[in-house]
Amino acid sequence: MQRPSHRYLQVDVFADRPGAGNPLGVVLDATGWDTARMQTFAAWTNLSETIFFLPPTTPAASYRIRIFTPRQELPFAGHPSVGAAWVALETGLVADTAKLVQECAAGLLPIQLEGHGPARSIQLRAPRARQRDTAPSDQPLQAVLATLPTAGLAAALWNNGPSWWLVELQDADAVRRLTPDLAAIAALTQATDAVGLAVFGRTPAGSDHDLAVRAFCPADNIPEDPVTGSVNACIAAALHAVDALPGRENRYTASQGRELGRDGRVALQVDADGEVWIGGHVQLVIDGRVTW
Repeated sequence: MQRPSHRYLQVDVFADRPGAGNPLGVVLDATGWDTARMQTFAAWTNLSETIFFLPPTTPAASYRIRIFTPRQELPFAGHPSVGAAWVALETGLVADTAKLVQECAAGLLPIQLEGHGPARSIQLRAPRARQRDTAPSDQPLQAVLATLPTAGLAAALWNNGPSWWLVELQDADAVRRLTPDLAAIAALTQATDAVGLAVFGRTPAGSDHDLAVRAFCPADNIPEDPVTGSVNACIAAALHAVDALPGRENRYTASQGRELGRDGRVALQVDADGEVWIGGHVQLVIDGRVTW
């Protein structure tokens, strides 16, 4: 008897070419898959995130996805959401239009689109980020901060679906040179129910990007995530809260993934309502079928 199979794609998100940005696994029709099946498949792909398309539960949504890391389900993640919009359009799951609405566990998220195919740019409004209350003298946090050349914003825990520790370093060079203490980061994130820790630093004038960013998720078996939309959205929210956004007119570009050979670009914008939009390009790498 032939076993049922499902269309499976892998795309690179926040990428100007295949092999850049952050890879994303995509199961196009996951109707009938339960949570355990999705989680074991996401663990098998060993990608930072795998998404599963499902029928929307509301007519207000263009499509619905669930998002899984190798260890847990996330209510929202940036590169899966940007990738999902591109896949939904390119596979004909939704009509080609200038606007979409994504349904995920974090709610309904509006999306704006420009262009077509590999040149198509996706802009998605992230869930509003909020700083979580923490005890700054907690031992796990101090163990991490002792190894970092911090500057600017104080370390803080922010949440826009997942929770991320954000730490500003002295500059972009400090971000690039960093050798993280992954054991200390894992202890901190496990103690505070966070997905990971991100560091960021500003670039000198004349660079093609405004911030260098790196994100570490060792407790999720992801030592370093190539390019992280939710992290970049949290960073934009944290900087906007203290009127310290780089770039011009509340727009800037972040570089992430260079240290992994996957240098990606994330376009950030904070609109007049204080909402953060993240955007970028998507590249198709694999289009096949999976039996699971």
